Amino acid sequence: MTSELFSPLSLRSGQVLGNRIAKAAMEENLAGPGQLPDRRLFALYRHWATGGTGLLITGNVMVHAEALTGPGGVVLDEAAPLEPFTEWARAAKAGGGAVWMQINHPGRQIDADMPGVVWGPSAVGVDLGRHSGRFGKPVAMTAEQIAATITRFAVTARRAEQAGFDGVEIHAAHGYLLSQFLSPLVNRRTDAWGGSLENRARMLLDVVRAVRAAVSPGFAVAVKLNSADFQRGGFDANDARQVITWLEPLGVDLVELSGGSYESPAMTGRPADARTQAREAYFLDLAKDLVGTSPLPLMLTGGITRRATAEQVLASGVALIGMGTALSVTPDLPDRWRHGREATRQMRPVTWSDKALASAAGMAQVRYQLRRIAQGADPRPSTHPARALLIEQIHRRKSLRRYRNWLSTA
Repeated sequence: MTSELFSPLSLRSGQVLGNRIAKAAMEENLAGPGQLPDRRLFALYRHWATGGTGLLITGNVMVHAEALTGPGGVVLDEAAPLEPFTEWARAAKAGGGAVWMQINHPGRQIDADMPGVVWGPSAVGVDLGRHSGRFGKPVAMTAEQIAATITRFAVTARRAEQAGFDGVEIHAAHGYLLSQFLSPLVNRRTDAWGGSLENRARMLLDVVRAVRAAVSPGFAVAVKLNSADFQRGGFDANDARQVITWLEPLGVDLVELSGGSYESPAMTGRPADARTQAREAYFLDLAKDLVGTSPLPLMLTGGITRRATAEQVLASGVALIGMGTALSVTPDLPDRWRHGREATRQMRPVTWSDKALASAAGMAQVRYQLRRIAQGADPRPSTHPARALLIEQIHRRKSLRRYRNWLSTA
């Protein structure tokens, strides 16, 4: 087992990953002018590239300029210049590993103060109790808007390949648009896009078909999928098992398992479900349940910080382990593991009782570390969550002004 962590992984596209350790997507919110990657993202990914991972997956890149998860989001659409993305891919491959671009549409999970559109399968808003006003009120998508969005995913994937990325990961987890279509709690449509699981999965499957058709056979196509939504009556492990079966004949290389949404943020270790209490490898129990029947290799992300845990995950039959927060604190953690060492620091825990606020603070802490690395400084994981959240809000206000101006003139 010691050697398996650093053994290569061959994928059906013909791509071979150098080892079984991936940097999972983290939302950097570091777009420069024009919502493009700039020197900060180049520096950040160059740093990770030399840290020993076999695969880097970017933070989510937006397929629709009018629908961003945050004002610092990167946009790759038909109008975006390709050179900044080419430089980003080059930086991310500086250490010899592969780089995949995560591509995403936020759907209804868009802040209320953002310009643009707030779309969903149905006009069902995000329910965060007293924090619900943070998000815009969604309108149900028309069939034409669904078709246009499927095309946008394909365009972004094609251009990612042209820029030199090795693959894309289609984001269908964490309550974003494709995950919203999968959820019976959010998707209340009565047409071909709603009702049965087969209908609710239609948009994801159509996106995968369109993406696979737009790129070459050797370009990797992965899907990030919730193992469960952790909400009563929501998308569950049995649904995930069926969706993975449907993905297999469509040319998918890998499925990354995660879980939760803004309403039940299991991906930060704070779900409304006892099965993923804040511990390492949050979703391992569910992954073990799925790995026995999955016709596709699975990647597991969520809370992995120690080599022993990573090896435990691989021993369960999972093909690839993903790390996010751990690599924001210790960017060279895979190399440390290779030489028998572990991380010496961990992120300061957020112990606030307000689940939504605690989740926001946790993400702010991670982005604070990413900004420091991008500026050539060492991570500072001891930073107080409240301070990280305040700094995040200051950065967000600046990004929002720039995004508003850009969108109004684009």
